[in-house]
Amino acid sequence: MRALMIQGTGSNVGKSLLVAGLCRAALRRGINVAPFKPQNMSNNAAVTPDGGEIGRAQALQARAAGLAPSVHMNPVLLKPETDRAAQVVVQGQAVTRAAAADYGALKPQLLGAVLESFDRLRGAHDLVLVEGAGSPAEVNLRARDIANMGFARAAGVPVVLAGDIDRGGVIAQIVGTQAVIDPADAAMICGFIVNRFRGDPSLFDAGRRFIADRTGWPDLGLVPWFPDAARLPAEDAVDLRRAQGAGGLHIACPMLSRIANFDDLDPLAAEPGVRLTMVPPGQALPGDADLVILPGTKSTRGDLAFLCEQGWDIDLAAHLRRGGRVLGICGGYQMLGRVIHDPEGHDGSPGSTPGLGLLQVETRMTPQKRLTRIEGAALGQSIEGYEIHMGRTHGPDCARPFAHIPQPDGATSPDGRVAGTYLHGLFSGDGFRAAWLGQFGVGSALDYGAGVEEVLDRLAAHLETHLDLDQLFALAR
Repeated sequence: MRALMIQGTGSNVGKSLLVAGLCRAALRRGINVAPFKPQNMSNNAAVTPDGGEIGRAQALQARAAGLAPSVHMNPVLLKPETDRAAQVVVQGQAVTRAAAADYGALKPQLLGAVLESFDRLRGAHDLVLVEGAGSPAEVNLRARDIANMGFARAAGVPVVLAGDIDRGGVIAQIVGTQAVIDPADAAMICGFIVNRFRGDPSLFDAGRRFIADRTGWPDLGLVPWFPDAARLPAEDAVDLRRAQGAGGLHIACPMLSRIANFDDLDPLAAEPGVRLTMVPPGQALPGDADLVILPGTKSTRGDLAFLCEQGWDIDLAAHLRRGGRVLGICGGYQMLGRVIHDPEGHDGSPGSTPGLGLLQVETRMTPQKRLTRIEGAALGQSIEGYEIHMGRTHGPDCARPFAHIPQPDGATSPDGRVAGTYLHGLFSGDGFRAAWLGQFGVGSALDYGAGVEEVLDRLAAHLETHLDLDQLFALAR
């Protein structure tokens, strides 16, 4: 069965979007295609039907391919908990925590799981489109690499190298990659793509010829900027836009240092009647916000300290005095309680951390992570979503649950202005989202899922127009 890998000259050059678009283009051609990423680093994860978690980008790519997401589409997921340590998830399940300095020693053990998952996909599909991570030019990481050339050579998968002209220096990005990598690695590259071009494409014809002449790699095309990419769920926090929409309901969300599963907010940002402001560190929560959403986080206690360092706890108190409302999701829900108990140190050093005290609940961290897709009801509407968290929360305000799945979930304050839930993905449901916005006097007629499908189809057509996909798919072997 055939496979082709898209690597990039750096992080955030558009690899995830290219693979998603190519998956949808292959599907439209009648090809049985699946996405694969050997190793991902992201706190924005999706729960799969087979009971594990993978990077959000691979879940979107699976959707583009017409498939349910599987743990084998992203067998190694690193979820940063601090600047120097991450949780290591293998084939959907958390297996250990590792400091950055120690992770390299784990890679040879992880390569077996990576190749096993890849073989499963290759045996079930006609084409596997593989996404690299970061850049193969990170030669200091090459010795034990499982994400780029280490995987490509172990699995015998040809590589297409993508560069991002929007950030500038794309000639040096591509030519420089060839200059620093091992010749045997360079031999795996069978062509290059220039991504995210703005303006008249003919103005870069000479640049493309220079790259092709200098590297000897075939020029596979130039992809113009695709503005509708902002309508697709993002995986990296660097993709978060500070302000979205211009509607009457103003929602503010603080950008926590370990913010996770922030695609929960995408359907709200797409609503014409909503204005969503992502508040960066160092800025106050806007005084005219109607609602503040505390998002998920990979480190509840650490980000609670971060929130207070920014003065956002004071801003929240002022927001509530002005009559505003607050919603906490997952880690944000845990922060709203009276205290977070962590006697065994599953979320930092052992101990207990005072919460914001806005809900009469307490959370106890536990070693078992809850990973499950859910169905239930809230506000008289059917809901679907997922849970992905450690910790259990109890207290008097749980007597007023946010949802029923069918057991009660979440909590609400006696006055109804503060609420919390463990459920992710709820706002993707049009019925629930309309009912929830209706509490604020905002109407909704948005079909969010249809909008995502439309953008994926347009992305596929965009790539069909600007790349020779016959040539590109023929490179797979």
